[in-house]
Amino acid sequence: QVQLVETGGGLVQAGGSLRLSCAASGRTFSSYAMGWFRQGPGKEREFVAAISWNSDVTYYPDSVKGRFTISRDNTKSTVYLQMNSLSPEDTAVYSCAALSRANAQALGVTTRATDENDYWGQGTQVTVSS
Repeated sequence: QVQLVETGGGLVQAGGSLRLSCAASGRTFSSYAMGWFRQGPGKEREFVAAISWNSDVTYYPDSVKGRFTISRDNTKSTVYLQMNSLSPEDTAVYSCAALSRANAQALGVTTRATDENDYWGQGTQVTVSS
């Protein structure tokens, strides 16, 4: 098991920035590829960013590319999401995940984990006002 706790959400004006953090405990954090996902009101969960176990590979969808940056500090067992140029369309609950081997491979980020399951945090609300 990996336990994940997200922090850093809040209310921000359009054009502003936020930095989310996801602190991990339990199994060896550094082995896992990590991802950020979001779910807006009335929407399905959407992939936002992923990073390999050693930070050598990151991957973003077009909707956030150039605005969001994922990073990690394995010494602190923490993954971050820096979000810039926010718009109301970015309003959502943001969750981090320790990715299963299959999902890491599907996203093209390397992993040392062998788990078949993803591990999820509880999420943090990000609200962007216009």
